[in-house]
Amino acid sequence: AYDIGLHGVVYQVNKWDPKQFDWDKKLADADYVGPTCQYCHMRGGHHNVQRFGTVYTSMGMSMADRGAPIWKEKRDRWASVCDDCHSPRFAKENLQALDESVKDAGLKYRETFKVAEYLLKDGV
Repeated sequence: AYDIGLHGVVYQVNKWDPKQFDWDKKLADADYVGPTCQYCHMRGGHHNVQRFGTVYTSMGMSMADRGAPIWKEKRDRWASVCDDCHSPRFAKENLQALDESVKDAGLKYRETFKVAEYLLKDGV
């Protein structure tokens, strides 16, 4: 998702330009033209990438309880990262759109397993 989104495209186009991405600088000191994965997911020097995710991988995308306190805490933390460069409204609207994408992806993911199951039963 990152690679095809605006941030990823900016990164792919500029990653070899030392004026845009100086890899010799520490992340905290870097002034990049766009955020890298590390900028958002390892903010503040934390190496727990899931800290700035919206679900724990052990929960699975389709199992995430959007009403759970951990969900709100993680969502607020994530939105605070977006607020570094964007308005709070922008972050909220885009995270809502992401929720819808995650729901759709979860449905498609389950559908593919059903198709594979039927193909296996048919001897394919």
